[in-house]
Amino acid sequence: MIEDDVELASLIAEYLGEHGFQVDIVTDGAAAEAAIRSHNPDILILDLALPNKEGLDICRDVRGWYFGPILLLTARSGWVDEIVGLEMGADDYLGKPVEPRLLLARLRSLLRRSRTSAPASPSPVDPTPALVIDPTTRVATVGDRALDLTDAEYDLLVYFKANAGTPLSREQLTRDLTNSDYDGLGRTIDVRVSRLRTKLGDDGKHPRWIKAIRGVGYLFVDGGSE
Repeated sequence: MIEDDVELASLIAEYLGEHGFQVDIVTDGAAAEAAIRSHNPDILILDLALPNKEGLDICRDVRGWYFGPILLLTARSGWVDEIVGLEMGADDYLGKPVEPRLLLARLRSLLRRSRTSAPASPSPVDPTPALVIDPTTRVATVGDRALDLTDAEYDLLVYFKANAGTPLSREQLTRDLTNSDYDGLGRTIDVRVSRLRTKLGDDGKHPRWIKAIRGVGYLFVDGGSE
């Protein structure tokens, strides 16, 4: 939990602890990324107004490699912050003050969805499950598991498959998939890739499908496709 209100964070941690959660608290935005890498939590509760680094910046920066659910918890009101947060890669958004039972229910729901979408880890001798894309129904499956993809995620997967084995820059992906120019700051493609990776069941440390290439963009490996 990244939250600079120590009293609130302690109360939430105590309540969640009574319901089976182990909560680690970080109060400084600048320390958030290192803490997330160190703890690798099942789920992240993230405040927006933090000292030294804004919550939205943290959400944007970790979304490329942290694949657990992110719940934004903030005193800011208004739909603009909520939309921006979700576009940055957050999975849910709650305002303060929050009813503890509602927070608990949202956390449990996010964890259920996360665990349901992640495939069981194959044994070392198992081959890569086949990726099949049906352009008629616009449905993609990995093995016997249908992927719950948005239209944007489906289009990205089709584009990746068509260009398998070729490094793709963010400029190229932005131009071809959004019909706009990449300004060097936008995170739309990174967010889509992150969500697609999660739904493919990709391991960020040892990706089997989508590999990040530092300073370039992404490479799609088509080893299990049909």
